[in-house]
Amino acid sequence: MMPAVNSDPSDKDSEPFIETDPTGRYGRYNELLGSGAVKKVYRAFDQEEGIEVAWNQVKLRTFCDDPAMIERLFSEVRLLKTLANKNIISLHYVWRDEDRNTLNFITEVCTSGNLREYRKKHRHVSVKALKKWSKQILKGLNYLHTHEPCVIHRDLNCSNVFVNGNTGQVKIGDLGVAAIVGKSHSAHSMLGTPEFMAPELYDEDYTELVDIYSFGMCVLEMVTLEIPYSECDNVAKIYKKVSSGQRPDALNKIKDPEVKEFIERCLAQPRARPSAAELLKDPFFDGIEDDDENDL
Repeated sequence: MMPAVNSDPSDKDSEPFIETDPTGRYGRYNELLGSGAVKKVYRAFDQEEGIEVAWNQVKLRTFCDDPAMIERLFSEVRLLKTLANKNIISLHYVWRDEDRNTLNFITEVCTSGNLREYRKKHRHVSVKALKKWSKQILKGLNYLHTHEPCVIHRDLNCSNVFVNGNTGQVKIGDLGVAAIVGKSHSAHSMLGTPEFMAPELYDEDYTELVDIYSFGMCVLEMVTLEIPYSECDNVAKIYKKVSSGQRPDALNKIKDPEVKEFIERCLAQPRARPSAAELLKDPFFDGIEDDDENDL
């Protein structure tokens, strides 16, 4: 057990923990890193390793009448614990707080936040840098899709891909609606972010290739700094365009034919859409090495 340090109220520099986990290892600060429909993410500290982490907190009272949803959250977190890949956010610890009725899990934190914000902040980025990010996202997807059982993310977009800006490392996070689909490689519920959802997701009959479509939309956003289908002012209009195979306006703004063609491959009909492993071999990535590949 860690030796306790009495916090002196007069010590203005020390930041108090709002709460600690049952083992006393992790302490949560009041600073919010992000929040979603069901989850809040706070900055936290791992006292054993001396590193900052993310404290994800889900208020379970939102689901008190929905045991299936609570079970899904627990299975998601159990799944996250089994994943180990440098392009997937890793999960360190999970517990349920009966008193506060919350599900809490500690994950690694990325220093520069999500890719959407990071890209907005750094507008002058070479195609080479964009390819490096894209390649890392694909490596993460390839890991999920070849995992036993197969894992479909189902909600991949630039706001849940995270960046360590000092190393250029990119990691997929927020596997909140990930489905373990196992042997059949198909799933049947409609979830996700409309602008990034493959047409077959709306039909509720799809495979892990929906993630490749969403990945294509991520690349489109990275290149154009525009959220796909931003010309549509409601979900119904987006759905109409997506289901009729109409491409987002942003695609026509891409000058580089190689980049445009690569995105088109990702958005192809499911039967013609390549897997993550196939895309990693695409000439698009020729000469693009991960910075750590040399260490292997």
